[in-house]
Formats: sequence, C-alpha cells, structure tokens
Amino acid sequence: MNPQDLAALRRLLPGDVLTAEADLAAYSYDAAPRRVRPEAVVLARCAEDVRQTVLFCRQRRLPYIARGAGTNLSGGCAAVRGGVVLSLARMNRILQVDTAAGFAVVEPGAINLRLQDELEKTGHYYAPDPASFRVSTIGGNIAENAGGPRCLKYGVTTNHVLALEAVMPDGSIERFSAEDPGCEIMSLLVGSEGTLGIVTQARVRILPLPALVHTVLAGFPSVESAVECVCAIIAAGIVPRALEAMDRATVESVEAYMRAGYPATEAVLIIEMDGSEEQVVREAQIVERLAREHGAAEVRSATAAGERDRLWEGRRGAYAACARLAPNVLVEDGVVPRDRLPEVVRRIREISARHGVKPALLFHAGDGNIHPNMPYDERDSSQTARVRAAGQEMLRACVELGGSLSGEHGIGTEKREAMRWLHAPRALKLFRDLKGSFDPEDLANPGKIIPDEAPADFAAPAVRALSAHGARLAEKVRQCAREGRPMAVRGSGSRWQAAPPGCEELLTTGMSGVLDWDKGNYTITVEAGIAARSLALELASQGFHARLLDGAGTLGGILATKPWTGLRDDVLGLRLLLADGEIVDLGGKVVKNVAGYDIPRLVLGSWGTLGIIMDVTLRLHSLPQAAVRASAPRPFRAGPWQKQVKAAFDPRNLLNPWFFGEPS
Repeated sequence: MNPQDLAALRRLLPGDVLTAEADLAAYSYDAAPRRVRPEAVVLARCAEDVRQTVLFCRQRRLPYIARGAGTNLSGGCAAVRGGVVLSLARMNRILQVDTAAGFAVVEPGAINLRLQDELEKTGHYYAPDPASFRVSTIGGNIAENAGGPRCLKYGVTTNHVLALEAVMPDGSIERFSAEDPGCEIMSLLVGSEGTLGIVTQARVRILPLPALVHTVLAGFPSVESAVECVCAIIAAGIVPRALEAMDRATVESVEAYMRAGYPATEAVLIIEMDGSEEQVVREAQIVERLAREHGAAEVRSATAAGERDRLWEGRRGAYAACARLAPNVLVEDGVVPRDRLPEVVRRIREISARHGVKPALLFHAGDGNIHPNMPYDERDSSQTARVRAAGQEMLRACVELGGSLSGEHGIGTEKREAMRWLHAPRALKLFRDLKGSFDPEDLANPGKIIPDEAPADFAAPAVRALSAHGARLAEKVRQCAREGRPMAVRGSGSRWQAAPPGCEELLTTGMSGVLDWDKGNYTITVEAGIAARSLALELASQGFHARLLDGAGTLGGILATKPWTGLRDDVLGLRLLLADGEIVDLGGKVVKNVAGYDIPRLVLGSWGTLGIIMDVTLRLHSLPQAAVRASAPRPFRAGPWQKQVKAAFDPRNLLNPWFFGEPS
C-alpha cells in the first residue's frame, strides 16, 4: 500500500486503522508457524465497516484477510500477499437467543465460550466446542468449519449453522440459509476460510442442556486396545458426545504440567455420554463393562460437574503441556476411518523415528481424527525442517489410509500444496473456478486452500472406476458436451416427469449398486440411482439406519431436490459427473473433512444443474432415525451467486438449463 492508500483508508474508517510496526507485528501470525506482516489492520465495528473495507480494497486491488481471534492452526490468517487484515473481534455481540425456536444470532467476533455461558443461563448450549473455545470466535469457527470433542454425536460447525449474513467479494451484503431453494451457498461459505466472503452475522442452532452427563475415564495397555474399545462402544449402539484418546507421551506431558492423576498406561480414553437419566445410566454401565473387557486396568466415572471437569482437566491442558517442552509446537490434524487408527499410529511412529521427532498423540477417537503434537525450536533450522517434513508425511499417511488432510483445522497455507495428494486435478480446477467466479481479482484471503497447478509429472490420485451403466452415462454426457446439446437429468421421475423438448434425457436409475458398505465404520457408498426406500429397508434388515426420506424416489433425486434440509447432515461425500463429462470425487468415508470447499453440500438442492450425482457416501446409524416426510419439490429461480456457482460448474449451461435460461 502506498501512503495515499493508507491516508484514504484512515479517512474512510477514522480511529479504526492500525499501521504502527508493533500493531502490524501482532497481526502477522496466527497459531501456525508462518509470519507475514500486513500493511494495515482495520478494526471493524459493523457489517458496513466490513463492506466499506472490501470495496476500498477492491477498488485498489489490495488483498484483504478476515481475522477473528487468530487461533487458526493452518495459517488461514496469514497475509501472504500483504494487504489489509480485517479484524472482526469488535463485532462480538450476541444479538438474539430464541430458545423456543432453537437458535441464536451472533456477530462473528462473539467468543464461543461467551455464547456457551449466555446459553447456559437459559438451559441451552451450542454444540461445537473446539479446543480453543475459550478464546476462538464463532466467525472463525465458521470459516474453519471447526469441530471439537462433541462433534462425534452432534456434528461439526456446518451442522449447526442455519443462516449467514456475509460481505461478498463484490462488496454486496448477502443473506443465505439452509432453507434457500437451489444450490446451498451457505454451506459453501462454511469452511471456506474467508476466501469466498466474510461472515458478518450467523444464526446458529442451540440445544437444550441434557438431563444428565456422565464421564468415564479408562486406561488401556495399548492404543490398539483403546481403539478396539471405541469400535465396540459404537457397535453397541452408543454414540457418546465425546470419545477422546491420549497416548502415553501426551499423558506424561500432562502429568508433568498439572498432575491430573491420569493412569500411567499406554493410552487413556475419556468417554462422555449425555441424555435422559435412564439412557445415560444404562450407557455408562455398558461403556465401563466394555472398557474392562478390552483390558482397561483402571476405570473412573463421574456425573457431578466438578468431578467431570477434573477428569477433563488434563485433556484440555494437553496442548499447553506440550508447549512447555519447547518454544514451538506443530499441531497436525489428519483423519482416517475409525478402524484405521491403529495403522495410522504405527505409520506415525515409523515416520517420527525416521525423522528423529517425538510427537505426543491426541485423538478424537470416535471419528478417527488424530493430532500429532510435535514440540520443536524454530531457531534450530535442522529440527524445524525435520518436524515439518514429518508432519507432511503423517498427513500423506492419513490420505493413503482412506482419510483426509484435515478434520477440523482447515487448509490455509500449511496444507495447501498437500491438497494435490487428496484431490485429483479436475477437482482442484473446480475449486479454482469457484474461487475465480466469486472473486475474480483473487483479493479475498489469497494464497489459501487451493494449490497452484501441479507439474506435468505429478502423480495425481487415482480415480475410482465407474460401473458399466455409469461409464455409459459419462460417455453420453461427453458426447453431448462435444456437440453442445443441452441435457436433462432424471431419476425415477418422482420430482418431474419428462425432459423438455430439445434436451437429451439422462437416466440415472440404472445405477443402483452398493459400492462399499463399511459396517465397522458405519458408512455406505451407493450409486445415486438406487431407490431410497429399498436402500432404507436393506439397511434396516442388517441393523443399520440412515436419515432418509419416507417417500419415493432415487437417492440422487432426493439429494438433488433437497426436500428436507436435514439431508445435509449425513452426506459424507459424493462423485459428480460434470457437464464436460469429467468426474470429481469429493469427500469420503470420514465424518470430519475440511479439506477444500464443501461441494457435496453445495450440490444438495441444485436440481441437477451443477452435475450428475453418480454415487454417495452416507453416514449410518445403529438406531432407527425418525422418519421424515418429503415436502413438495421446490424448483428454484437462480439468484446472482447461484449463477456464479453455475458459471464455475457448467459455463455453457448444458445441464438442466431451464433453471438458468437458455444454454449458451
């Protein structure tokens, strides 16, 4: 920024612009290792301040980076191209709490803990509880799609966001919700790290406090036996609200730090149940029995708040305990299917030995999310290089075991290049196209999430083969794309009956196979043409359940028309056939995955206009789920940002083109 720009910014927001060297240094880093000095800091007080700053930067082609409390662990707040850091910390009001309707409205700078404290006064709580909840902001949690211990039962941040107000890259203030017809822009913004828009207000779901909470702590002779116990608990039909694990290195560092009184075993589990008194007492008895059956030498239980807090004290202090060991700590964040945890632990230990590093392992064991915490001294360049190399190899191991680069910490700068290991080039191009469609000048938090194009000799991830019917459908789409022919996507015809004149009809009903049923991890991957009702019956016959609609239609048709917003909660991944005939494979078999834009949820409700859903990976449940009846189909009239999404996915408007006018 030149002196004229700085002077103009001060005139625009008098008293709210920082440029002193000490101030810029304070905003040059988050909780990740990278430090990059911005050129100015704006302390926004309201959405209009955010809008004016975005317009100012747009006019002068200056990068801008939204920031909450700076607890981000992947470099998401780093000003890699200089520019303006837009601090939202002063926008910290809790605007509304409606316990009858089950929501709260907050500004982005509201601290997670403060919201929890306010809700507790009304007998309610907000489920997402990242480890940084005492200081992290709701806006930051939304930008990262943060998780936390309770997400095993209640889901990550996106499962609790009902509506958003955001300043978009063109300076407009827009409102999006889960109820909007058409593709779901709201879900696209969650987890986008401020690269597509800046959230200025959020409506979030709140829940009544449970009647009883019961915490069990158990010490195990090995990580493997602890993970086997975790799997047994889930198989017994129990979904704890938290299921946390620590290895011996973590426990020893905690004991040296605060003397939490944890057992001196190879692994410690903390299992926490909530619900009605009858349910929790029954589940706690089963959990304690299973812990002993799997070798737990010591089992403790607590229901009183103070006693439960003492059991949790060491877990909550684990990062601080590691931070005492060296000036710096690299916290990695990988995720694998739950039953692959023992294998990834073995791989991590091999990698650590090879690089001469000593990680302390912390797990959200119930959902396969693992955090290797590696203390180091950044002044030692050799040690720093070894720690960073080991961290990257650990993430790669997670990907190779069917997992993801990030369960809850985002991508930012730290994992940007590693995205090539997880996503094929066509998926990364789709991310770039989305970013370019929303932010053509690349000013909104540039240099995050999406890597540059890979070298020609880069070994891209393998693409799964399609079924015979799927392959024929893909070839038909490629032929239509070559000829510029519009296409009409159709399942069983329960939402609409026939293709409009001039459109090539594409039927998905021939794709009805079960591609993968992982009963141990409670996931299933099925082709989108399967009848939803028959899928539900097949699952129930073997003791599994899904939150599917009680109605007719194919699974793909139901997801594409989204007659019920709750469908979004159990969609873990999907494969999409794009208008050019290319396939993108997004998401996977893990419950937590924040590696890239949330296209699986974006596609819900898009009525086949963005791509053809080929197969879907669903989260399953051990207990029957409440039946949901479909509402009437809601064909949509595309809004301006939905048109931007369409431009990224299908620029010639070939798929179900009548929603967007004539094909081009």
